[in-house]
Amino acid sequence: MASKRRWSDLPPVARTAIVLGWLAELVVTAVALRDLVRRPAAKVRGPKPLWGIGLFVQPVGSPLYLLWGRRRVS
Repeated sequence: MASKRRWSDLPPVARTAIVLGWLAELVVTAVALRDLVRRPAAKVRGPKPLWGIGLFVQPVGSPLYLLWGRRRVS
């Protein structure tokens, strides 16, 4: 059985990619959460509390909300 890889075992490029991916998820989630809080319920597809929970299903929740969960502003 192979042993688990530790953070210190990863090459610098892999560590950088992981940190940048985590940072991107954090930013997208923050943007989506801010939009959800400020957007009126009538301009959100589906219930806002459900989207609020869904935003934290990584990595798909926040991008899904930003692409599909918001109604177009007219």
